[in-house]
Amino acid sequence: MSLARVHNFAISLDGFGTGEGVSRDAFFGHAGERLHEWMAATRSWEPGGSGGVDDVFVRQYGPGIGAEIMGSGKFGYPGWHEDPEWQGPWGENPPFHTPVFVLTHHVRPSIEMEGGTTFHFIDASPAEALEAAREAAGGLDVRIGGGATMLREFLAAGLIDYMHLAVVPIVLGRGVRLWDGLEGLERQFQVEATSSPSGVTHVTFTRAPA
Repeated sequence: MSLARVHNFAISLDGFGTGEGVSRDAFFGHAGERLHEWMAATRSWEPGGSGGVDDVFVRQYGPGIGAEIMGSGKFGYPGWHEDPEWQGPWGENPPFHTPVFVLTHHVRPSIEMEGGTTFHFIDASPAEALEAAREAAGGLDVRIGGGATMLREFLAAGLIDYMHLAVVPIVLGRGVRLWDGLEGLERQFQVEATSSPSGVTHVTFTRAPA
């Protein structure tokens, strides 16, 4: 069976995956771009960027992935469902290049974008969404894209096989936390940490054998 994988999900030292005050003009709230500056500085993201540890992890994002699942909050700002023209914040050619299943209570027709990305809007449980994504992935793995609320639900349901978190050396103090309600989660995984000169700590969680 294909794996459910998380890649490059950035959190602050105090565990927030996004800041407070998310809007169309502030996609990560008061966090701004600080959670993702390490990624934007890599060679994979920007020609001439860093080719070090951070870049090694960034490059693992795409290979072997046949579909993605993301939450409503990753696809758009609060209230995006009221805008029939909204197609996400990534432009005409989003970086996914696979079918993407958006979990939302506001279902709408699928949107086919350039580069092989098609957004499908479904109202489903994590297990139901993963089943649909695995079927669309054609034997490849499924990327669980976040945000923090959706990722927490998949972790609580025991559906994540591999998770890479980038712990960024900032303290946000408020926003949406990843870890709430997940006490003891580490016992289900083999956990490894790799430090980067950027100050980011890359923590990987690999599902422990049953």
